[in-house]
Amino acid sequence: MFLPGHHLSADDKDVVRLGTGLIGTIAALVLGLLIASAKSSYDTQSTQVTQMTSNIVLLDNLLAEYGSETNEVRNLLRRGVAALADRMWREKRPDATKARPFEASPSSDAFFVKLQQLSPPNDWQRSLQSRAIQIATDIAQTRLLLFAQTNNSIPMPFLVVLIFWLTIIFGSFGLFAKPNTTVFGSLFVFALSAAGAIYLVLELGQPFAGLMQISSVPLRIALTPL
Repeated sequence: MFLPGHHLSADDKDVVRLGTGLIGTIAALVLGLLIASAKSSYDTQSTQVTQMTSNIVLLDNLLAEYGSETNEVRNLLRRGVAALADRMWREKRPDATKARPFEASPSSDAFFVKLQQLSPPNDWQRSLQSRAIQIATDIAQTRLLLFAQTNNSIPMPFLVVLIFWLTIIFGSFGLFAKPNTTVFGSLFVFALSAAGAIYLVLELGQPFAGLMQISSVPLRIALTPL
């Protein structure tokens, strides 16, 4: 028990409990909002990676239908996918430099040039080339969206204020209780649970790093060697 006897009246306890309950309710709402926001951002970027992977497979299939003259373009596409995955996951690491503008990779530029230089002799191949250029443009737009999105979509002031509130709540837990093993053990479990929720928010806010990162394997193995 950390408070002197004259601070342990029923009215004093009621005031502390009411205030703690109010802060706890607000903290729960903010924590729920942060988790929902982080999960939404994580799902959005995961969907974008999946969509880009499917577009790459579709693009390769269109080029295969075009004919054997696209083999060089398809090889450039395969080299570009590996470079794309390496660069995306490197750019989105927490320690990556954020001040540099986006620059297309040499393999990506070479692929677009070769794709546009194709000379289709008939309407069917012209249609395939047009569709391939459109899909390649969609892939590039998705790539730029992923580049523009920040690593952590959770505003830091939210986390700071939330941690402050949780500190107040846990501090109030021990005001009227005598220190013993049960109290300390319970407080440790409660604090660990709250810390786990905050850790979950931070992990979801960094989908290309950490334990919950989006896997790059489906993108890397999307295309088999020619």
